[in-house]
Amino acid sequence: MKSARTPDRTELTELGQQLRVDAVRAADAAGSGHPTSSMSAADLAAVLLAGHLRYDFERPEHPANDRLILSKGHASPLLYAMYRAAGVVDDEELLTFRRHGSRLEGHPTPRLPWVDVATGSLGQGLPVGVGMALAGKHLDHLPYRVWVLCGDSELAEGSIWEAAEHAGDQHLDNLTLIVDVNRLGQRGPTRHQRDLAAYARRFRAFDWHTVEVDGHDVEAVDAAYREAAATARRPTAILAGTVKGKGVASVEDREGMHGKPLPDAEAAVTELGGPRFVRVDVTAPPAAHTPEPAPSGRPELPRYELGEKVATRTAYGQALAALGTARGDVVVLDGEVGDSTKAELFAKEHPERYFECYIAEQQMLAAAVGLAARGWIPYAATFAAFLTRAHDFLRMAAISRASLVVTGSHAGVAIGQDGPSQMGLEDLAMFRAVHGSTVLYPCDANQTARLVAATADGEGIRYLRTTRGDTPVLYGPDEEFPVGGAKVLRSSPHDKVTLVAAGVTVHEALVAADALEESGIPVRVIDLYSVKPVDERVLQEAAALTGCLVTVEDHRSQGGLGDAVAECFADGRPMPRLVRLAVENMPGSATPEEQLAEAAIDAASITATVRALYERVVTS
Repeated sequence: MKSARTPDRTELTELGQQLRVDAVRAADAAGSGHPTSSMSAADLAAVLLAGHLRYDFERPEHPANDRLILSKGHASPLLYAMYRAAGVVDDEELLTFRRHGSRLEGHPTPRLPWVDVATGSLGQGLPVGVGMALAGKHLDHLPYRVWVLCGDSELAEGSIWEAAEHAGDQHLDNLTLIVDVNRLGQRGPTRHQRDLAAYARRFRAFDWHTVEVDGHDVEAVDAAYREAAATARRPTAILAGTVKGKGVASVEDREGMHGKPLPDAEAAVTELGGPRFVRVDVTAPPAAHTPEPAPSGRPELPRYELGEKVATRTAYGQALAALGTARGDVVVLDGEVGDSTKAELFAKEHPERYFECYIAEQQMLAAAVGLAARGWIPYAATFAAFLTRAHDFLRMAAISRASLVVTGSHAGVAIGQDGPSQMGLEDLAMFRAVHGSTVLYPCDANQTARLVAATADGEGIRYLRTTRGDTPVLYGPDEEFPVGGAKVLRSSPHDKVTLVAAGVTVHEALVAADALEESGIPVRVIDLYSVKPVDERVLQEAAALTGCLVTVEDHRSQGGLGDAVAECFADGRPMPRLVRLAVENMPGSATPEEQLAEAAIDAASITATVRALYERVVTS
């Protein structure tokens, strides 16, 4: 099938049937999967592949390739059937679907070179697609289109409507959403079933162009795609009424068939007309020059004097602006708190690379994933507490092999009077649990600036935790802070206890160390600014010398600094005595000093804990 001309109705119908047959065969070979969800969207996929998608499968990195996101990732047999029709997956590989070691996983991931992002957690494809469309329109300045195929069930997800509003507001006419309205979800009918007008009203409210179409009328679908491409200054939602299990009478529009192979796959394939071997020459992307590499040099980072008091959030914003000057591939996303996170300092110097996502944290992180998939280095920032609502997007970002930096400001009880709703107390645990993540918690301005620059060259999800209040500068501007490192701030051969802290508690630990020294109890103080990975050597040396570690963190005791330290001794070596000071109470409103004291993580509490420990353990 040549796509240099418009395929006719018969050819498109045949291709749709082939995609259905291959979805049935793949799920049957696996003994699991979602063939009926694939069958409903087969005609939509056939028309897209044969007539509208512009893609060079031999060059997935081609700058002008259209982007295709299968948001309804459970319908992966359909996507893999498309790849077979395009000639990049053969029949033998198609039948390895869901097997150990196969590239054709139950839900798509970038293990396949033509898959930009992982899907399967519903409601994420459109938000990520918005990020890609923003890149195309505002950064790449290339004519590629972003196509997102989603199901009607996932339109119940709030993230869809965060994305819809963002796309409408940004006039993303390079974005087309194809909604497979097949009426049935996992357990029964969807909220609006096949009421296409109900969905259309909602998208139009967000300033989208909408097209309602019979999703099995290939000529009507073709016309809808053309209409979308011709629509200016508005994204298009194509609302396609379809039948789940289309083409096999025993499963068509029938409840209870979701996520199951067809009962009689052989009979179903016969009913669909048998296997086919149609090959599609997918339309090549338009000629486009690969964008010139963005400038990339060493940033002239801000420099702070020893003893000066500077909030690490302020240093973050100033360093980020400097990084943006040195590196043209850095972009910043804000959740409408840029004046607090200080990301606004980047916006003032590099407005063309700054994206305001408003109070929509899921959309902010999804857009960052989309931008990263297009080769940009996103820094996304909001309050640490508000990142918890977007954890699923972080989890999926890791599966997508995304590379991005997330900053959580206003962490811990140290923020003071705003109270517990604004306090990030679970964020270290959340980010440490993300596969392949890096977690950094600087304690002073120079350290923060250095780590901002270091994260630009990292991989995976990098998290930087910043503090609201001003803290003393402890390190000189030329000090190095390698990821995975730690700094020993106090030490002697006679140390009896080791204090391990990060961020705001480093300063409390130093005050406590001075008080303890005066009373004849020398202690070692470690600034564990890299919470993941940790500096195991420094911690193990301290444990061997002192035999006792006290961790102090402005975070819940579960999953944070204490757990990171404890894991260093999980290899069978002798475990040192480990005492954890963390936020165990439910804070109210109080000054930062009162908050630290009430949580028993201030200098006085640390001092009292070490004295009691020394008397009970060290001198006994």
